[in-house]
Amino acid sequence: MLTQVASFLSRERLLAMSYTVTNVHAHEIIDSRAKPTVEVAVEMEGVRAVAGVPSGASTGAREAVELRDGDMNRFGGAGVLTAVSNVNGELRDLVLSRSWESLAEIDRAMIELDGTENKGRLGANAILGVSMAFARAASQYDRTALWKWLPGIEGQPPRLPVPCFNVLNGGAHAPNPLDFQEFMISPLGAPNFAEAMRAGAEVYAKLKSLLAAGGHSTGLGDEGGFAPDLESPEEVCALLVEAITSAGYSAGRDGVMIALDPASSEFYDGGTYTVSGEKLSSSDMVSRYEKMIVDYPIWSIEDGVAENDDEGWKALTDAIGDRVQLVGDDNFCTNPAIIKRAIENGVANASLIKVNQIGTLTETIEAMTMCHEAGYGQMVSHRSGETPDSFIADLVVATGCGQIKTGAPARGERIAKYNRLLEIADAHPELSYGLR
Repeated sequence: MLTQVASFLSRERLLAMSYTVTNVHAHEIIDSRAKPTVEVAVEMEGVRAVAGVPSGASTGAREAVELRDGDMNRFGGAGVLTAVSNVNGELRDLVLSRSWESLAEIDRAMIELDGTENKGRLGANAILGVSMAFARAASQYDRTALWKWLPGIEGQPPRLPVPCFNVLNGGAHAPNPLDFQEFMISPLGAPNFAEAMRAGAEVYAKLKSLLAAGGHSTGLGDEGGFAPDLESPEEVCALLVEAITSAGYSAGRDGVMIALDPASSEFYDGGTYTVSGEKLSSSDMVSRYEKMIVDYPIWSIEDGVAENDDEGWKALTDAIGDRVQLVGDDNFCTNPAIIKRAIENGVANASLIKVNQIGTLTETIEAMTMCHEAGYGQMVSHRSGETPDSFIADLVVATGCGQIKTGAPARGERIAKYNRLLEIADAHPELSYGLR
């Protein structure tokens, strides 16, 4: 599959036959949650490009290893100087040792150098930083927009995505009693990306005023959504419907719909889910979702059951998989091998796509290609710990998957992605908008 992905060249021009990197350098920066992360710069013949690596809060057990120092005297053990050293040492030596014909070639070489299945020796945060910075530098060297340079997905042409705005935060992303982690609004009925952004911003503003009028806090969670002291997910959904209609939009597929990411592994223990203080079985959770999708305009549910609740995943897919998008995140980890097994077992019908879960761009696109070929949706996603890097905006357009979540229409590290998409939309009105 790596070779297949490497064969997808630019859609508008032939790229350079090889790329010679003249320098690679990494250093430690701070992400949006005040934790260190890795930033990598790659230079090639007069071009310099930089990439910042994101970091998650609720993470899947099978994600590629994000290498942390463990030195409790620095950042509570969360420093990334070891990953930085690996970039400036072994990875730099590898990248400067020869010229590279493609992104897939350099990604494959870094994987082989690491020598582990989970990138645990050099760190996925080190390898991904080089992968992203190399792609950006190569696109600049070729004088081609990043989204045009990146490998695409055969049969899934470039398009502008439906933005899924995380407007209300709970779970691991907010200091409130709400167990479900993300409540998103998705302007499926917008005629174009600019109008989708307008809808998201207007509903977000209306939600703020409704919360304030109800005496609730309008403080923000990790991803820019409000973090009020609400407990029931149904109460939040009702509030979102009110915000959508009060902002002048219809709550439905021809207007604005709701997407959920309960991140249910975070409230699952010993075979039992705890939601708003109530103990629920897998069957209870499935029944609750069945009722919720009838009562509220919900079109997508991510991680509706826990990552290791295999029977729950199958039951959820069988029960409502023909009516809503069911997105695997913690159980899929953007890992092609895991996704392949899930497809074979009929689990979920879509995958979340996070570049740092797998650790290279090539493997990310391989996972997306596998989903596309199986008829599974793909939702490109940010992480709760973000940087102002807008890379995933170009990735979502290049791959044409039609959906992205990158937080609320607030906070600079979230807005950077949305504004990059607005820039692409303005410059390329020929691009389609919407789901696949």
